[in-house]
Amino acid sequence: MATEFAVGSIFCGPDRGCLKNAVLSHDDGVIIAVSEDQTAPAGPRRLIVPAFINAHDHARPTASSFGAAGMPLESWIMRTVLGTPPDPYLQAVSSMARSARAGCASMMIHYTRPSGTMSLVDEAKAIARARADVGIRMAFALAVRDQNPLVYGGSESVLSDLASDARKVVEDMFVRSPMSPRDYIALTEDISAAIAGPMVDVQFGPAGVQWCSRPLLEAIADNSQRTGRRIHMHLLETIYQRRWADVAFPGGIVRYLKDIGFLSERVTLAHCAHATPEELEIIAACGTRIVTNFSSNLHLHSGLAPIRTAHKCGCDIAVGVDGTALDEDDDVIREMRLVQMMHGGLGFERTWSRGEFLSLAIKNGRRATGAPGTGELAPGAPADFVVLDLDRIDRDEIMDVDPIDLLFARGNASHVIDVVVDGRTIIRDGNPVGVDLAGVDRELRGLYRQGLHKFSQFQQAWKPLEGALTRWYGAQMGCS
Repeated sequence: MATEFAVGSIFCGPDRGCLKNAVLSHDDGVIIAVSEDQTAPAGPRRLIVPAFINAHDHARPTASSFGAAGMPLESWIMRTVLGTPPDPYLQAVSSMARSARAGCASMMIHYTRPSGTMSLVDEAKAIARARADVGIRMAFALAVRDQNPLVYGGSESVLSDLASDARKVVEDMFVRSPMSPRDYIALTEDISAAIAGPMVDVQFGPAGVQWCSRPLLEAIADNSQRTGRRIHMHLLETIYQRRWADVAFPGGIVRYLKDIGFLSERVTLAHCAHATPEELEIIAACGTRIVTNFSSNLHLHSGLAPIRTAHKCGCDIAVGVDGTALDEDDDVIREMRLVQMMHGGLGFERTWSRGEFLSLAIKNGRRATGAPGTGELAPGAPADFVVLDLDRIDRDEIMDVDPIDLLFARGNASHVIDVVVDGRTIIRDGNPVGVDLAGVDRELRGLYRQGLHKFSQFQQAWKPLEGALTRWYGAQMGCS
């Protein structure tokens, strides 16, 4: 394979900053040299940075398209049943290609809503085929729940609040016999045998402590300790989950996870928006990562996560889009900018420099998704990088300004030119190389429109269900 080159300003980490007029050469998926070269041919200015990581996502469609805009998670998650994928392969291609187009080399798919049209192993194979066509790295975790299907407690009070026809619809869709811990672990092993490899890391995916029984969590913790399999789980995303946890675990939900051996460097926790400083200290001491999802928390009215405090406690922080970026476009660059702006400091005090934040988010994201290396652009590292249009980012070109400062001031996915993953160009001139994203999206929209009639009874039951949920959380959780 011939050596390939990228020429431009290359970000080599927070200590070295950007090399100007530099050349990155790579061969067989590995960077072989990064050096300044004053003789490099002049041309459009480029900024080359380590490829970004979408460390928490679900490979789902845009929720607002199904009438779920502005809802809290507790009703949003039910409304989005309308977005059940009609074709798992097409849905995964669409989601992963959008992340890749924004500069992502790796993506966590915490798969929470299977299609129901095939076996779960076959569905995982379809998603893995989509990954291969897009060219991105992937972590895959099949989400599992075995309790609290409707609310964080018994379902009967919600169901009894519905008319008989609406109740039947809701029971049929959401109240099902759960999978046993043993069967879930065996299924995860089967999925791993079918799709795991150098570009795919299969993980355990407990949906969240409020949805998972103690036997299930303890079985996952034990198996992870014995096998080294990573775990990806939501934790303390909403105020209702916080209040449930304080009742269900009076000794502390995070302390319980530590005591059963669940928390370790193998674990990534999504959100932690309502974790206490003491809980953050425990998470940090266990080497567990937190992936923050700023825009998702805004869209779902979940609150602002204590990311600055978590970082100061020693928590490793990564960034995820969670399928709900600010503009619902999977733009991880804008997402990283928002996290940096919100948590980067107050007044003259700084939590981190922009370069430090870029490096730590990528390094921790790679660990969360099982991608090799730290993301540093250096000889011997995986050839995962993004080429950005520095002429457009530095649109005024008045004076010499740090390109990373400009990236965090005004960068977005539209500035991405090329994305290289494992030495393969998967985005060229801003477009996916291996798939027709526009064509995929057109086909998906058609399938969704054609299949919407299957949910007609659910749509009729929606308003009563939404009202019942609102009343339940108002009465049981002390918040109206």
